[in-house]
Formats: sequence, structure tokens, C-alpha cells
Amino acid sequence: MSFDSIDSLEAALGEQGYLPDRGLATALFLSLTLDKPLLLEGEAGVGKTEAAKAVAAALGARLIRLQCYEGLDVAHAVYEWNYARQLLHIRAAQEGTVVEAELYGPEYLIRRPLLEAVECEEDVVLLIDEIDRADEEFEAFLLEVLSDFQITIPELGTITAVRKPHAILTSNRTRELHDALKRRCLFHWIGHPSLEREIEIVHLRVPGVPEKLAAEAAAFVRGLRGLDLAKPPGVAETIDWTRALAALGKDELDAATVEATLGSVLKYHEDVEAVRDETLQGLLAEARSAG
Repeated sequence: MSFDSIDSLEAALGEQGYLPDRGLATALFLSLTLDKPLLLEGEAGVGKTEAAKAVAAALGARLIRLQCYEGLDVAHAVYEWNYARQLLHIRAAQEGTVVEAELYGPEYLIRRPLLEAVECEEDVVLLIDEIDRADEEFEAFLLEVLSDFQITIPELGTITAVRKPHAILTSNRTRELHDALKRRCLFHWIGHPSLEREIEIVHLRVPGVPEKLAAEAAAFVRGLRGLDLAKPPGVAETIDWTRALAALGKDELDAATVEATLGSVLKYHEDVEAVRDETLQGLLAEARSAG
């Protein structure tokens, strides 16, 4: 499946419960149209990973996700050899029960996300999530993959993608990425949405939520982002908190409920402690006026 315009992609993403702003919809459309990887940066919880999931669903494509972390290496991201199977084959060959054959053939490969995406013959969205958490050495390894969508295995040679996957990389910007990686990608920064858009997102992701509760919750979270917090809440936290409030049967915010459920929206003890008493009352008053 493909999209002939930004509007058609935006509509398809909306059907999957994802509401991008025009800038993000444009970046996604260009990435798909130009067959070029897209790097999405932004604070945690603004919807970077969800964008890739929504694109895969809208395309009817398979989503292959590589979650990055410190120490990620080729064996966990690309491939490794099935040494146990190779050993069994050697023993069987020595016993004469099988014909001796090449031990480094494709049948002995354990395929990890990157190789799986390159070899896949169906439409694929390759999500390389939180690339900033991986080491610089692994980031350098990705250059070949993102340039030509090929992977070199010394024992087998170069494997080139049969069908080029749609690559989306995400970064929380815990460190700067190298220019060489950025040059291979289109780029888009995802910021926090406007209050009106965030209320729309809440209604879409929490069906049946009372209008007043959705507006007040979104406005309260927006107020939290204006404080000096260790971890300002993202849209994901707004959605989680609204679900929690709706599960408690609330139609609007009240101080006692807000204080009791702050753990759904703030993830650090120091942040929870900072939103007490007068601060909480002030945020609540602003939220009520918005609702």
C-alpha cells in the first residue's frame, strides 16, 4: 500500500488512532515516498515509537523493531551463528550419519531484527528505537545498512535487501548522533502538541472519556510541563492518567484524586513531591479554567 498525498497518509494514521501534526505527517510522507530513513527526535513520551507503529499499521506492513541499549552488538542486532546446530552437524558427519557440508551456510544463521528486515520479501517498517542509547560503534555499523540496505557477513558475503524496508529511527537525544548517520536520514523533531491537539488525542485513545475530564487532564499535564521537573510528562502519560481517572469514574479533576493518582503521570518521587499544596492547587485552577 502507498499514499498519494500527505492528506491521505494523515487520514490513514488517524484511523490507527494516531494524530500527527502537519510537519510530522509531511516528514513521514516524504520518507515513504523517497524511500529514505527518517530520524525522529523529541522528549520521551511524545509519540515517536507510536508513529512507526501507526505507519506500519496504515501500510498493512510488518513491523520489525530493534530496541537499542548500551552494549548492543551485531550478535543481538543483526545475526549470529547457531553454534549448537553446527556442533551437532559436525558430530553427525563424524559418525557418518550425514554428508559433511558447509558449516557457514544460511541454514545456520540466527536472524536478528536488522538481517530479518533486509531479507524480508514483504513490506516492512523497520523501527530502530532509541538509537541514542546504543554505542557509537554500533551507530557506525548502521551506516552500511541505512545507505544501501545491505549487510555484509564475512562467511557469506553481502546480502542486499530484496525489498527495501521503510526505516524509522527514534532518539530521546540522551547524546548527539554523528553527522554521518544524520546525513542518511530525513529529520523531524516531535514536540509536545498544542492543548487542543492533545485533547483530541486523549479522546481518540481513551474512547468515551468525559469531555470535561479530557480537557482538564490535558491542561493539567500541560501545566506540569512548565515546572522544573526531572522528567516532564509526555502525551503517553496524559493518556495513561486519563485512563486511570476514567477507571475511577471521574468526570472532572479534584485535588484529592489528582494527588492520589500523580504516580500515573509523574515518574520521579522528587517530581511528585514538588507538585503539592499550593502548586497543585494552582495547576488545578488553571486546568479547570481550560476545561
